[in-house]
Amino acid sequence: MRGSASGRPVMILLDLLGRRWALRVLWELRDGALSFRALRERCDDVSPSVLNTRLAELREAGVLAAGEEGYALTPAGAELLGLLHPLHRWADAHLEGHPLRGGGSPGSGDTSD
Repeated sequence: MRGSASGRPVMILLDLLGRRWALRVLWELRDGALSFRALRERCDDVSPSVLNTRLAELREAGVLAAGEEGYALTPAGAELLGLLHPLHRWADAHLEGHPLRGGGSPGSGDTSD
């Protein structure tokens, strides 16, 4: 797994999570396993090649597994996702009506998770 030249685990993790769609994939798996197709649809039709790359990286990191029901969080992935819940609560509390929330105009934001 590529990461910081320092080899520090936190820098490797931040590099992984900073890649486009990585956090979104983790978030969309919060309620359980999803097939590749369902995951792609939930991720706003991300390109298949990008999604394949992210899934491979997240599996390599040990936070996702592929099984009969599709892709799912591992116990380590569920623990990592749990660390995102405080950020979710903060965003809900502080970004209500923010132009970035859903398309440009205050109040027009998507209120889904």
